[in-house]
Amino acid sequence: MSEVSKAVLITGCSSGIGHATALRLLERGWPVYASARRPESIADLAGAGARTLQLDVTNEGSMAAAVATVEREHGAVGVLINNAGYSQSGPIEQVALEAVRRQFETNVLGPVALIKLVLGGMRAQGWGKIVNVSSMGGRLTFPGGGYYHASKYALEAISDALRFEVRGFGVDVIVVEPGLIVTEFGRAAVASMDGAGEGGPYDEFNAKLAELTVGTYEGPMRHLGAGPDAVAKAIERAISRRRPPARVRVTPSARLAILTRRLTPDRVWDASMRAQFPQPR
Repeated sequence: MSEVSKAVLITGCSSGIGHATALRLLERGWPVYASARRPESIADLAGAGARTLQLDVTNEGSMAAAVATVEREHGAVGVLINNAGYSQSGPIEQVALEAVRRQFETNVLGPVALIKLVLGGMRAQGWGKIVNVSSMGGRLTFPGGGYYHASKYALEAISDALRFEVRGFGVDVIVVEPGLIVTEFGRAAVASMDGAGEGGPYDEFNAKLAELTVGTYEGPMRHLGAGPDAVAKAIERAISRRRPPARVRVTPSARLAILTRRLTPDRVWDASMRAQFPQPR
């Protein structure tokens, strides 16, 4: 391959972090392939200069087609940004197994499938960047978010193993850990509880969880967060570095929460959770 491809493929570009990242990288001159399940939702990115693709991270055919398009036009995917994801909220007992499977299909298996698809091209050209958008929730766990946290813990573990396995091929793996990002993420997380079951021993807990989730994203705590542009800027800086960091934490809330959890014994952490959430009983 005569020239190294630096074409960027981004998932989940219809809003939030994915949309902001696509715009920022376009402004910096990167060739951007912005993708979403519904291409009409990213028509404005096409107007800004992005190549838009239909890509559903739960559909192997659509992932393979998207990667094939980039490889046909640039030779390889130079940068993969695994951003698509959501939070499935609700108590472990109440969330339906089908919803659990969907959470892991979207947040873990989809990114893994894309990594497998792009690595051959990256390895052939001796250069590539894989950015996995995790969360501060990949380093700590709040009640009512067990399945979401588990998916992000899994993505972090996969990234750690992958970083070692592909470094010799010239491929870097970067984990991005945002804290509070002011998007519709919080309300979407509350909406995901609709299928968690109604009635029973978790009623009070579910009501408080919904209240706290919305309050966190829309109340005073949002001042420890940032907008999607902050994550886009962090991603752009990381992929522009010759030797990028293994992890990038974004927002004061992420840095503070991860540090607090690392320094807090489990018994003390559990006590702090009981102070915030009504314990089901």
